[in-house]
Amino acid sequence: MMKAIHNPDVLSCLANLSSDEVFTPPSLANAMLDLPPQTLFESKETKFLDPCAKSGVFLREIAKRLMTGLKEQIPDEQERIYHIFTKQLFGIAITDLTSLLSRRGVYCRDNALKG
Repeated sequence: MMKAIHNPDVLSCLANLSSDEVFTPPSLANAMLDLPPQTLFESKETKFLDPCAKSGVFLREIAKRLMTGLKEQIPDEQERIYHIFTKQLFGIAITDLTSLLSRRGVYCRDNALKG
């Protein structure tokens, strides 16, 4: 017997958000991420925190930059992904719904380590 998977429609979820939750467009997130020294994205030691994660756009765009910036230090792509998502990216969502949206936006699933 197949187990039912809960996969809410994103548009339905967004309709339930309060008006004080504003989502940052990827273009604005990238413009903001262009401001600090880009060497931050070349260090295995740099840690990033999104203290008000909603869609996960900041963490997703940071992950893209780290994937490129750490390519020489961690040549194996799977090892690099694991390192970035378990040791460098952190987010705090203020609601269960934004937590789910953020994880889906960053990991394309509800948990970083699921297979």
